[in-house]
Amino acid sequence: MKILHVIPSIAAVRGGPSQAVIQMVKALRDSDVKAEIATTNDNGPNLLDVPLGQCTEYQQVPVWFFPRFSPYFHALREFAFSSQFSSWLWQVIHQYDLLHVHGIFSYPSTVAMAIARRKQVPYIVRPLGQLCRWSVQQSACKKQIYLQLIEKANLNHAQALHLTSEQEQQEVSRLSVDTPSFILPHGLFIPPTIPDARQRLRQYLNVPADEPIILFLSRLHPKKGLDYLIPALGKLTNYRFTFVIAGTGSPEYESEVESFLVSHGIRHCTHFTGFVKGEIKNVLMQGADLFALTSYSENFGIAVLEALAVGLPVVITPGVALADFVEEQRLGYVAELDVAAIAFFLKQALEDSQQTNSMGDRARQLVSKRYTWSNVASNLIDIYTNITNTKPVVYL
Repeated sequence: MKILHVIPSIAAVRGGPSQAVIQMVKALRDSDVKAEIATTNDNGPNLLDVPLGQCTEYQQVPVWFFPRFSPYFHALREFAFSSQFSSWLWQVIHQYDLLHVHGIFSYPSTVAMAIARRKQVPYIVRPLGQLCRWSVQQSACKKQIYLQLIEKANLNHAQALHLTSEQEQQEVSRLSVDTPSFILPHGLFIPPTIPDARQRLRQYLNVPADEPIILFLSRLHPKKGLDYLIPALGKLTNYRFTFVIAGTGSPEYESEVESFLVSHGIRHCTHFTGFVKGEIKNVLMQGADLFALTSYSENFGIAVLEALAVGLPVVITPGVALADFVEEQRLGYVAELDVAAIAFFLKQALEDSQQTNSMGDRARQLVSKRYTWSNVASNLIDIYTNITNTKPVVYL
């Protein structure tokens, strides 16, 4: 069985969903599935320095990179147009038994679905939360036109939608998309334990050894809810803590975040690390006391799962799809998207270290058993097999 995963970008700056594709393909290949990735050389405002138009080993998986059209205009860059990608896929698509398409409202994903329809190659779609209410409401007019004229037909002709949570499935069900769906969450490779992470993090930040550290690790984007989290932290005037923001965003939004911090009086106790990965990311996760992500909408929340996997309790909001799991298993705090509510749970976490430690221990044990890439790969193989063993529907 040969599977092609299509996604506009696998650059680390694009966040967890893009990185998940690499891990997904790696797990599939470990299970003897011939899986590859086709994508562009997108790297946010820049371009990845990678070979183009040939199969390259990238982070231990085979990847076909194609040049992204990179005009000055942000919207056109974000669309990730690549004529070379579409020409290549048109010629080789029959070499694959199935396409697994990640993302919508972007050229590589849209054209891959259109070519698969025309060439009668089955495909499934992982919308990456872009069919959730919050996402659809952003640039609503443009997205509705795109959805009605182009993307809805692509979605309706897919063999299935790959959704990562019940919450995402519920939101997608409100749209008039007729395609069946299945829920399969992301997996996780748990990093090695760093015994002295707590000490190393405080040395890295140059803060006292007993300083409580609250970590925000995500893309800097308006949907991540920093406009609620920062004011909530600003209410903790009687508490000592250091707030770490690990991530990057557009220069305009980064300036906006700076203004939030200043206006709410916590700029002096906030550290910006920029984008992190590898060992420094692991030190941040394992050395912090609390992870906070107060998003408007997260169809899954990979960073939340990463935090839980290393025993870091979380403060999240109902818009994060893992909220029910966190609440039911008592792995952290779920606050309404409200400044006072978020501040209440932040205070509770800072005041009761025994409870947060208990949450962290429980999270580490539970996540390491439930969310593994080998389990995800096994389920995907069953799905792929069922689809490829079924005679494809002929679309007119």
